[in-house]
Amino acid sequence: MTGKLDIMTLKQAAADNRIDTVLVCLVDMQGRLMGKRFHVSNFLQSAWEETHCCNYLLATDLEMDTPAGYASTSWASGYGDYVMKPVLSTLRYVPWLEGTAMVLCDILDHHTHQPVPHSPRQMLEKQIQRLMDLGYNAMMATELEFFLFNQTLDEIRQNDFLSLEPISGYNEDYHILQTTKEEPVMRRLRNCLYAANIPVENTKGEAEAGQEELNIKYSDALSCADHHTIAKHATKEIAWQQGHAATFLPKWHADRVGSASHVHMSLWQNDDNAFYDANAEYGMSDLMKPFVAGIVHYAPECMVFLAPYVNSYKRYMNGTFAPTKCAWSVDNRTAAFRLCGDGTRAVRLECRIPGSDMNPYLAQAALLAAGIQGIEEKLSLSPPATGDLYNDDSVPNVPTNLRTATETLRGSVMLKQAMGEDVVEHYVRAAEVEQEALDNAVTQWEIARGFERA
Repeated sequence: MTGKLDIMTLKQAAADNRIDTVLVCLVDMQGRLMGKRFHVSNFLQSAWEETHCCNYLLATDLEMDTPAGYASTSWASGYGDYVMKPVLSTLRYVPWLEGTAMVLCDILDHHTHQPVPHSPRQMLEKQIQRLMDLGYNAMMATELEFFLFNQTLDEIRQNDFLSLEPISGYNEDYHILQTTKEEPVMRRLRNCLYAANIPVENTKGEAEAGQEELNIKYSDALSCADHHTIAKHATKEIAWQQGHAATFLPKWHADRVGSASHVHMSLWQNDDNAFYDANAEYGMSDLMKPFVAGIVHYAPECMVFLAPYVNSYKRYMNGTFAPTKCAWSVDNRTAAFRLCGDGTRAVRLECRIPGSDMNPYLAQAALLAAGIQGIEEKLSLSPPATGDLYNDDSVPNVPTNLRTATETLRGSVMLKQAMGEDVVEHYVRAAEVEQEALDNAVTQWEIARGFERA
């Protein structure tokens, strides 16, 4: 059994004992799947309409702690419920789990049944609607980079995340021999995702030992984010099933290249790429130019949504293919934004800032908001940057730490207007919580550095 499901097909699969479990999932602030496992009979009886969850799920951190400071929920307000409303168009078979289906949910207020504005899926849907009001649809694609390790997650955790062993011993960028050795994980991943109706294009080795890349065909923005989230989840589960660990931490070792998640984007009208003009320089239409100008101009304000954790900023190093300069270019991988497919109907913008830890809904929502603002302001696009931007001091830097990015988000008039002040305040608090966790930590580096010598 493969592909998407509808209720009637699910009923038949349940009657035939082919599906007995339905994962009913929301996407949290960190881009993870959270939810419940329903017996298919109960899902078909009532949960297909709605179920409930604690509202702390959209006000927590990576550790699932309940930090103070969120306006939406708190101990004082009693941590009430949200409604999880299954989006039945996302119902699909989960081929890597026996007898299992999955559905994603929108999150609604328990009392009003209105969408929760700081829910990642709702945030992206809002920007999609803004574009639709202008007459356009966003088409997007993401690249998922990650590392595979020889050990299991439990073994790594029990060893305090020390002595990590990547699945390969050398740079495997485009390397067929080495990636053949990894096929027990990667072949199963490709085939299972394809069977789950996620349009996988390919996998390849990336530019470090044990580093992989998964590419999924472009689609409408919301489907792109759904595909990314499910694929990331599947990668971790399938690696675990094969006795390995997969990590999407952007920078797991100081001397190793980090993992990115580049975002490709274009705006369409009907079946035509509205970014393409055959008679314009680089094939860039009059619509594309202010859209790109808006993204470049407002990128610093979007940074928390592109790089949400302290570790996210450890990627941005010269000579690593991670961008350090906030400029656009024509097919130049040293810039934060790269024009791809110039002069062709496939012309599009690639944002190279996000790391593998990004929440695709938040990243895409922020990028679309910035691009829409560029269109509305009719911003002029500067000439493309050229050459080695790592060493070009005339180009502004990408924000280099979470603290700076947080303060920039706090002052963003553009994002407050696009997303709502309460939403921006919510994610400012999320970034503060992440920074506070590091500020309060005593790291192994500090102990080793100063234990004897301080």
